[in-house]
Amino acid sequence: MNRIMEHPILGKMEDKKEVAIWVDGKILKAYEGEMIAATLLANGIKVCRYTRKRKEPRGVFCAIGRCTDCVMVVDGIPNVRTCITPVRDGMKIETQKGLGSWERSEKDDE
Repeated sequence: MNRIMEHPILGKMEDKKEVAIWVDGKILKAYEGEMIAATLLANGIKVCRYTRKRKEPRGVFCAIGRCTDCVMVVDGIPNVRTCITPVRDGMKIETQKGLGSWERSEKDDE
């Protein structure tokens, strides 16, 4: 994994708990509390979603939560901005295609 471990302004990266997340069915190591997008980039993943009309790839653009280029499906919820969403152990993340769709459970039908 490629991470900045020591930054000239921010200093050394704090020791954080290592966790595991699933991205498109593949398990990745992450650090608890780091943003999903940072974990993806550290693992060489640059595409978060594909546009609805032209199916063009999109990834991190603004990195401050203002745009929607980094949205992905996180734990079944579409359109989650990965640049401002922290990692949790066991998260399931999927590349979003178009507008995304909600997973429905039997409880949703009641």
